[in-house]
Amino acid sequence: MDDNTLQIQIPVASSSNGRVSGKSWKGQKSATVRSHLPNGVKTKSWQDRMEQAKKAQAIKRLQQELKNEKQAEITRRREITLQRKNAAEERQRLEEDKAKVRRYHPR
Repeated sequence: MDDNTLQIQIPVASSSNGRVSGKSWKGQKSATVRSHLPNGVKTKSWQDRMEQAKKAQAIKRLQQELKNEKQAEITRRREITLQRKNAAEERQRLEEDKAKVRRYHPR
């Protein structure tokens, strides 16, 4: 070779036997991410998550209390209605008994 010719060295990628895939679109592989949690959950601190859980529990307790109060009111109304119905049936029965007594024992 003469002196005028430039010697250019092309760096060879480090792979087996210096060979490189011609597929430039093929991306570099990385380790599999095994966690399916969203990034927002991963980055939050433990205290933030615990505070959020406490708030959620407080809301659930409040909802349960309201639901219980509503059910108690419904039960109370049902009991009052049932008592009135029983009292009306008793009055009706007593009037029928009086009518029977009058029919058999007129004055």
